[in-house]
Amino acid sequence: MKKLIHPFKPIIFDDSEILILGTFPSIKSFENNFYYSHPKNQFWDILAIIFNDKKPETIEEKIEFLKKHKIALWDSICECKRKEGNSRDDNLEIIKPCNINKLLKKYPNIKKVAVTSRTAEKVIKKHFPNINIIYLTSPSPLNARLKTHQKAEIWKKLLLST
Repeated sequence: MKKLIHPFKPIIFDDSEILILGTFPSIKSFENNFYYSHPKNQFWDILAIIFNDKKPETIEEKIEFLKKHKIALWDSICECKRKEGNSRDDNLEIIKPCNINKLLKKYPNIKKVAVTSRTAEKVIKKHFPNINIIYLTSPSPLNARLKTHQKAEIWKKLLLST
């Protein structure tokens, strides 16, 4: 198992209202130096559908998209060990969670905290039981039982309802 430190800072703005937490960057995200970078991951497709907006392609477009829609991104795990080979959550051994409480104190406009995996949900519930979280259906290509538009419907209800 290889020890890994989270390579990205949170993407967050003073007016961000929704914080979406993944588990830990995939191998492809490490290679492409940005969140949700696996070409088959549906994260950006889902958000584009929800907000009826063009799917962002470049890192700059993705950051601008997040800012425009008041979304912040980070992960639940900041340090872990990962088995070589693939990015599945069951290949991770958690060493240190990210400090979500500190982030939320610094950005009080966050109204909703959502997670994109059951592993992230477990990490938050264990280490930050005071944080109310919303579970979003995973955008991972491994979660193929729902089509992209079905995931988008679920996400829209959970993220955009008051």
